[in-house]
Amino acid sequence: MARTTSHYECTACGARHAQPLGKCGACGSFGTIEEVRGAMKKDLARARSAFSESNYQDPVPLLSVEISETQRTPTGLDELDRVLGGGVVPGMVVLLGGEPGIGKSTLVLQWAAACAGDVLYASGEESERQIKLRAQRLGAENPRIHLFAETDVRRILEAADRMKPALLLVDSIQTLFDPEFEASSGSVSQVRGCATLLARWAKATGTPLVLVGHVTKDGSLAGPKVLEHLVDTVLAFEGDRHHHHRLLRALKNRFGAAFELGVFAMTERGLVPAEGNPFFLEAEPRPGCAATVVLSGTRPVIVEIQALVASAGLGIPRRTALGIDGQRLSMLCAVAERRGGIQLHDRDVYLNVAGGLEVEDPAADLAVVAALASSATGRLLADRCLFLGEVGLTGEVRPVSQLPLRLQEGRRLGFHAAAVPRLGMDPGLDAPLELHPERGLERLRAKPWLRGRPEGADEEG
Repeated sequence: MARTTSHYECTACGARHAQPLGKCGACGSFGTIEEVRGAMKKDLARARSAFSESNYQDPVPLLSVEISETQRTPTGLDELDRVLGGGVVPGMVVLLGGEPGIGKSTLVLQWAAACAGDVLYASGEESERQIKLRAQRLGAENPRIHLFAETDVRRILEAADRMKPALLLVDSIQTLFDPEFEASSGSVSQVRGCATLLARWAKATGTPLVLVGHVTKDGSLAGPKVLEHLVDTVLAFEGDRHHHHRLLRALKNRFGAAFELGVFAMTERGLVPAEGNPFFLEAEPRPGCAATVVLSGTRPVIVEIQALVASAGLGIPRRTALGIDGQRLSMLCAVAERRGGIQLHDRDVYLNVAGGLEVEDPAADLAVVAALASSATGRLLADRCLFLGEVGLTGEVRPVSQLPLRLQEGRRLGFHAAAVPRLGMDPGLDAPLELHPERGLERLRAKPWLRGRPEGADEEG
């Protein structure tokens, strides 16, 4: 009988400790250190299966390594192919994370239905009947999909070794367990050990592997950090369940560009590629609304920034932001008042990115300032005009990356003009739009893109 020993691990970061502690010294989390019991290393070494054994080779000189163009297999879902970099690569290990109910199982089932070869769908959360009902609803009844409701990772690997599928789906990695360890499913040691076995099998056989993972309450992937380093690609499935749009981001991709973005629409028939531009509303010009182009990977996306400036009344003025960092909004409010002459220190400011998109691109700074100036003065912005530029603390408008690509996307969607940084602009730029070069935010009220007030409206500030 194998001797057992116990140690203590942090469920947040996977750090090991010799004794129970209230706070993890590695990540600073409280109440996350739990006791883990498992077999001794020397006994586990004798019981290792063929799936966990490694075939060691001699070191190879760098110049003698031969490379060829990576062969990719399309998934059958255009937006998914965009995020993956063109398709899946043999032996590719993908980790897909997202909140409960966001559509992860729907996405992998549609991926399985579009696969040309045999697919092994190992589910530890749902029964075969539940998956069958979802497949009927989505019209994804591919006869080459084989369901396996199992949580023992060794049995899943045995079934995959016999079947030799073209794609292996595991939903989810937190439900699997390895009988060699006494820890419960979802613990740090079980998640790390099961993922390692599956990844080694995928690399040895050249079979693409998709692992569905849970997320914590703060939105990060659950499990040890080594899980993200173990896989080739980390995909984050995001969106508000009250909106019908879903965003698929590549947070890591060893076979393509990171931070690529795929946009889906959740319908009665499942996930379909979003048509048009879901983050910009075609509506009449209104004070406080400005359009900009943000980049997610190599994909330009036009978004609408909406600002509302209102009287604060009593108390400290509020700064509320949805879709953009709140501290950055406070900084831009201070710059707009100090450098642009727009009074905001005694007024409430509310900012929203239409469509529920999270914007981190600093190129949206100028659009935020333009929306604030428009709302504070009650004046309209120029019709069909984009605002592109990073704003510094001194009020200067700084250059942005991939400006020609952003302008081309604006032209494609019918925009006529753009306010862009004067600094660093290429003199020979063949711009598809009329440009308003901006050096800084001085005299915001006199900018050519800040038009008169709507009929019947009074200027507020």
